[in-house]
Order: sequence, then structure tokens, then C-alpha cells
Amino acid sequence: MTPLSHKRDGSLTAAPKRLIQLALAAGENRVELLLVELEEERDKLITAVLLVLASAAFGVLAGITLTLTVAVVLWNRSPVLAVLALFALYGFLSVFLFLRFLKMRKEWKILATTREQLKKDSECLAELLR
Repeated sequence: MTPLSHKRDGSLTAAPKRLIQLALAAGENRVELLLVELEEERDKLITAVLLVLASAAFGVLAGITLTLTVAVVLWNRSPVLAVLALFALYGFLSVFLFLRFLKMRKEWKILATTREQLKKDSECLAELLR
């Protein structure tokens, strides 16, 4: 074996090793990104749940107060009008909040940065393999 052929053999085995090292480093980087995004999503979800619970509690208190106010003000005129006014108000609020929920659910993107980065990695790898 000549020194030149030994050098060529070494570079042939070094290239796959280097490619594997690069792939492992990229994979490790993506896993770290995924973990960071999962922590951020967890924090956002906890914050959202706490805000919703607080909002619901104060909403119930406001609803009770409004119900008592409407009942007291309108009851002498017409008990049916009082009940219908409350029904219309609560029905409108219910539909409005449900539509907001549907919009939020439609726009919610989970792990968007990780998916975007994996797509870029896939495109780059496809370019390298061409």
C-alpha cells in the first residue's frame, strides 16, 4: 500500500464519519429546540388555563350580579321580559365566546419553529444528496 492510497482510504472513511457527526449534531440541536419549545408551550398553556379560570370566576360573579339587577329592574314590569332579556344576553355571550374559541383553535400552531426547522433540514439534506 502506497502512502497516497492510504491517504485516499483514510479520506473515504473520514467522509462518512464526518457526515454522521454532522447528522448527530444537527439531531441534538433539533432535540434541544424541541425541548425548549415544549417548555414554552407548557408555560403558555398553564398561563392560559389560569387566565381562563380567573376570567370564569369573575364572569360568574358578574353574571350573578347582572342577573339580580335585571331581575329587580324588570320584574315589576314583566317577569317574562326579564327572563327573555337574560336569555338573549347569555345566548349572545355564549355564541360570541364559542366563535372566539374556534378561531383560537384554528390559529393555534404547536411546535411551529421545530417543524419549520425540520423542514429546512430536510430540504438541505435533499440538496446535499443531489
